[in-house]
Amino acid sequence: MRKKIVAGNWKMNKTLQEGVALATELKNILAAEKPNCEVIIGTPFIHLATVSELLKDSVIAVSAENCANKESGAYTGEVSAAMVKSTGAEYVILGHSERREYYNETPEILKEKVNLALANGLKVIFCIGESLEQREANQQEAVCKAELAGSVFHLTPEQWKNIVIAYEPIWAIGTGKTATADQAEEIHAFIRKCVADVYGAQAADDTTILYGGSCKASNAPELFGKPDIDGGLIGGASLKAPDFKGIIDAWK
Repeated sequence: MRKKIVAGNWKMNKTLQEGVALATELKNILAAEKPNCEVIIGTPFIHLATVSELLKDSVIAVSAENCANKESGAYTGEVSAAMVKSTGAEYVILGHSERREYYNETPEILKEKVNLALANGLKVIFCIGESLEQREANQQEAVCKAELAGSVFHLTPEQWKNIVIAYEPIWAIGTGKTATADQAEEIHAFIRKCVADVYGAQAADDTTILYGGSCKASNAPELFGKPDIDGGLIGGASLKAPDFKGIIDAWK
């Protein structure tokens, strides 16, 4: 059975103190009412060690939002996969459209990051998705397939077990626009077929594919009700505990 996951991506939000307060609130809420899915929160680097320690014995796993494509050395300001792992974090989010767009992360750079993350025992939430322009040109399938082929389809079947895919239509991130549940399901099913072509039907069936793109408590039940949508990668709604809990409850 593939995992159902609701993952929060805090992005560049929350001071350390605010982040600790939010993580504490989530921990208490989910201790009182156990979730029916795996819950992950992706925090900025400066929060990782403190929040990982805070959530050590809880139902919440912790993720970094990025890692470097170099192992170590003279790369001022960078944070390596080994450093992320040393904080107690279990996951790292890679390939997010904001990283691709604003920081020029190419498929090759992302491939290096994925390799280092896995080599250091991290699981990877790997993001793919098309822009509005590409969607309007009906290129969404070609874009998703190319992003997978460029950065993760070189992995061994054993390594692949540590990959979670997040489909995020770029035109629906933070815009309030959401792909309809049918649009999202169509691409999720296509992504699963791409995985099957490379790793076989069983591996594809075991792969968790999350939807990311203005997912909130109001539309999560319909999205999560689709056969190929295994949860969400949540941006804005993960910054308030009640909003995030509302999405987690869609699995009840």
